[in-house]
Amino acid sequence: MRTTAAAEEAVPAQAPTPVKKTAAAKKATAVKKTAAAKKTAGVKKTAAAKKTAGVKKAAPAEKPLVAEPSTALVRRARRINRELAEVYPYAHPELDFENPFQLLVATVLSAQTTDLRVNQTTPALFARYPTPEDLAAANPEEVEEILRPTGFFRAKTKSVIGLSKALAEEFGGEVPGRLEDLVRLPGVGRKTAFVVLGNAFGRPGITVDTHFQRLVRRWQWTEETEPDKIEAAVGALFPKSEWTMLSHHVIFHGRRICHARKPACGACPIAPLCPAYGEGETDPEKARALLKYEKGGYPGQRLNPPQAYLDAGGVPAPPLGAG
Repeated sequence: MRTTAAAEEAVPAQAPTPVKKTAAAKKATAVKKTAAAKKTAGVKKTAAAKKTAGVKKAAPAEKPLVAEPSTALVRRARRINRELAEVYPYAHPELDFENPFQLLVATVLSAQTTDLRVNQTTPALFARYPTPEDLAAANPEEVEEILRPTGFFRAKTKSVIGLSKALAEEFGGEVPGRLEDLVRLPGVGRKTAFVVLGNAFGRPGITVDTHFQRLVRRWQWTEETEPDKIEAAVGALFPKSEWTMLSHHVIFHGRRICHARKPACGACPIAPLCPAYGEGETDPEKARALLKYEKGGYPGQRLNPPQAYLDAGGVPAPPLGAG
């Protein structure tokens, strides 16, 4: 009987009998699998390495504030101040001034520049405008030209002329001796007010400048970052009568030894009391090479420093334009 094409298509073809793999074939297959596995692993490692390289290293976390009983903190803080008082018995405001008005103006001008630059600039300013009334009536362009070396001279000119007008019109040409009055003057904040109160009127105050902020956080006296909160936290550790000299001691130390970028830890007199010891150079000889101002044999900030500073070996700063 003849079979139709449809019938033939319906009959499944027999599968070929599988042939047993020889030992050589098995070995070749295994080698291929191993090579493929190595290649895949290599690709994964390369991709992972690229991905890791593209990720920036996280910045080291700031050292957490060490838990310290309040009484122990007070003792340590006061001991640091006593040690600094022995190292800097001649600590003083590093702005040249002869009266409260000059100190007020000089402190306003010291923003965003050094006390040295202010001291080199103010002699010409005060020679031309010795009183608040004189400066209040000054030509702003002429004042700007004098203040140019201090930076931000236009804003500073506006502030010193403005505060001079306020002194002339509201306070009879006299600098007030109260915090609430001082902070009403143009360009005068709490820091400037406390500089004037403490050094021109003998009224205690804490000057929270950049050096003070840096050091009290390094010493773990506080973890506050806002000046008014730092002022309150540190003020609570000391008798009010010590606030002004405490400010001088800390600022002197910050300018001379405990610098922002390269603190001279190996030359620091309070190293045993400092939780941040080791952040800077610890080798004594290398640390001494980092010292600034009189500690390193260099001139200080003032053209006319106090006699006690000169007696201790301090060197006056050069006037503006001196070689």
